[in-house]
Amino acid sequence: MAAPSLPAWLALQTRGRTLRAFSTAVSPVTGAPRLSPPTTERTSRHERPPRRKALPPRTEKMSVDQDWPSVYPVAAPFKPSVVPLPVRMGYPVKMGAPMAKEGNLELLKIPNFLHLTPVAIKKHCEALKDFCTEWPAALDSDEKCEKHFPIEIDTADYVSSGPSIRNPKARVVTLRVKLSSLNLDDHAKKKLIKLVGDRYCKSTDVLTIKTDRCPLKRQNYDYAMYLLTVLYHESWKTEEWEKKKTEADMEEYVWKDSSSEKNILETLFQIKAAEKNPELSKEELLRTKEVEDYKNSVVSLKNEGDNEHTLSQYKESVKRLLHLT
Repeated sequence: MAAPSLPAWLALQTRGRTLRAFSTAVSPVTGAPRLSPPTTERTSRHERPPRRKALPPRTEKMSVDQDWPSVYPVAAPFKPSVVPLPVRMGYPVKMGAPMAKEGNLELLKIPNFLHLTPVAIKKHCEALKDFCTEWPAALDSDEKCEKHFPIEIDTADYVSSGPSIRNPKARVVTLRVKLSSLNLDDHAKKKLIKLVGDRYCKSTDVLTIKTDRCPLKRQNYDYAMYLLTVLYHESWKTEEWEKKKTEADMEEYVWKDSSSEKNILETLFQIKAAEKNPELSKEELLRTKEVEDYKNSVVSLKNEGDNEHTLSQYKESVKRLLHLT
């Protein structure tokens, strides 16, 4: 009897569960929100809520007297919705006009100066006036400025289109100074010229030091000042081997106590003795115009080399010195 009654009992249990679930779904619920059964179906794209409508660009809401420095206070890429100008850029397609500013990537590639308008620069200057001092009244000429500030520093900033706003060439620092403005004696000046090599220009008396080894401009400036300081102090040192220099080791020909000076004095003394003229002292002979011209011609010939001008100058000075003209 137990075995045949089992299917009937299962059928009654299933029917009861179905009725219970149905009665629960349709029965009114008080106090709690009705929960919908979970579903795995996705919402259709057309059934999504509509997106918020885009606002009009800022250029349409700008007034004529808009405070532009508040719009572009700092350097920033080009914003077509902010710049109220019909800017176009790009290659014209089919002989047409260049692309407009909306969605124009060419305008984003290049830097701009929209933050450096005359009004913005004027505001910056007004803000910096509190931190500045008046120009010294004594420095009213370039000569006075060069006398009191002999060192000249040259740097350059670059504006270029690239992945970075920093240009590697902007780190270069060039220092210029005249050797006449430095406290150097004859030995120190000649030694410094020998140390710097071709960085010294003899015609302008200007020493040029160019530094670009460090990655930053400030570092290269400090390095240039360090080099100038080291060269200055090193030039004042006198080594033991420098005391043994002969006339052939000199950087340039020196007339004083040279063999040319001794020979010309000996020749002039012999001429004066043959003419039975009253003897002149060595200093008086060296101050005569003929000896001065001969001295300048010999120094030019030794230092500049033999060319048409120096040889002609030397020839004329010898003829005047020996009264052959």
